[in-house]
Amino acid sequence: MLKCKQALTNQKQEKMKQLLFFIAGVATLALLVSGEVKAQSFEFPQLPYAYNALEPNIDAQTMEIHYTRHHKAYYNNFVKAADELSLAGLSLEEIFANVSKYPVTVRNNGGGYYNHMLFWEILSPNSTGKPTEMVQKAIEASFGSFQSFKEAFEGAAKSQFGSGWAWLSVGADGKLFVSSTANQDNPLMDVVAQRGTPILMIDVWEHAYYLKYQNKRADYVTNFWNIVNWSKVEELYKKAHN
Repeated sequence: MLKCKQALTNQKQEKMKQLLFFIAGVATLALLVSGEVKAQSFEFPQLPYAYNALEPNIDAQTMEIHYTRHHKAYYNNFVKAADELSLAGLSLEEIFANVSKYPVTVRNNGGGYYNHMLFWEILSPNSTGKPTEMVQKAIEASFGSFQSFKEAFEGAAKSQFGSGWAWLSVGADGKLFVSSTANQDNPLMDVVAQRGTPILMIDVWEHAYYLKYQNKRADYVTNFWNIVNWSKVEELYKKAHN
């Protein structure tokens, strides 16, 4: 009698397991069909301040268009390409490390998606106006002085022909270096001349400044220092050394 009851109990437990596995499978299939699983891998960030928060250095209209149209378009196009190539299981850093192996749409739109995410974060309406002590020491160790770094960075930003970015990055040797890239390339990509981990950057595409500055890119670059989030730069610097 006891053996019969035990057998029935085992059968019920087995059926319950099968039912749970079935429910889990159906739920997973539903997520895959809806695209929600894929969307979880790459999310569109929330802008950390109001569109007008960076005025007068960057105007509200430029910020709104830049964020809601340009950045969102890069994101949408990248996610579409990532879904088609089944890249959802990879990080952006992993994708960029081998970006030359992927279609150019991944390079262009993935770069645009990632570059802007960092760019919004290293800007702030409450900038201290100077680097943190840690970042200051790192800059001096690599460039001799903050002024020398500033001249190198501004030079890279002002002289970048056409569209692109200027960067301050941590190299493989742990030292900082300044570089510029065309279009939406960045120092993490295997297609650039000097690779590293970016901690500070400026977008010099015309859509980033033209409504306010027109052809005066130099003025835009000069005013950039008024809105740098040096605390975020330090955070990225520390992360690059982990």
